[in-house]
Formats: sequence, structure tokens, C-alpha cells
Amino acid sequence: GVEVGPQPQGVVRADILDKMRKIVKHGLDFVQLFNEGKEFPPCTIEVFKIVEKVDYPRNKDDEVIAIIHPKLQDQDWQPLNRGDPLFLTLDGEVIAYQGECTVYPTFINEAAYYEKKQAFVKTVKMKLTAKHIRSS
Repeated sequence: GVEVGPQPQGVVRADILDKMRKIVKHGLDFVQLFNEGKEFPPCTIEVFKIVEKVDYPRNKDDEVIAIIHPKLQDQDWQPLNRGDPLFLTLDGEVIAYQGECTVYPTFINEAAYYEKKQAFVKTVKMKLTAKHIRSS
């Protein structure tokens, strides 16, 4: 499967659909070239690994007491450093990120994840290296 976004539920955006078509085309081109015996050299790519799902702050009755801070909203895949704002309480208090390392939040304030108690997902940046490949 291929998931390309962000895109609200029930909405079809032309720019996102175009990106998805390009990704699928590249995948099919790779399969064709691989099946024709083309050798692909080693490569390194940067990826994001999920390390933690983060819930909204809640009170003892499990009620949400803070929302995503405006400076975090729409900042998917951007670095989040210690001290950066995460949440804003209904009283106006800022709750800052207290992690030990820079993370890259994604799925920030996604409606589809609200019922799953997920305000965003913390990821870390990694590099993966692939050896050369060729069909036999």
C-alpha cells in the first residue's frame, strides 16, 4: 500500500493524488527494470522511525486538558527540540517538549487518531543503506 498525505478524511486533493501517482509509477518502473535484469547500485536513504505515540495531556477523569500548540500545528516532519512548545492548556499554559533528543513529530493533531488518544507520533531520523541488487 501507499499512503500519501496529509489529507482530510473524505477529501480528494489533486496535489496529493498526483504525488501518489508518481510514487506508484516509480515503483512500477523499478519492478520492470529489476525484471529486465538491471543492476541497482548501493544507496543510502534517510527515513523516520516511530519511537513513541504521544497522547494529549489529560486530567484524572481522562479528559483532554490541552490542545496542540499553534507553533507545532502543521509542522509534521520538522525538528522538535527540548523546550519547544507542544501543547497549550485551556488556561493558556504552554507545555514544552522535555525530551533528551531532537525528534520529528508527525500525524500531528490528525482527526483519525483522536479517538486512539494520539496527539502525534515522535519519530527519529535514521539512515538506511541497501546493498546493490540485481535479479538472478
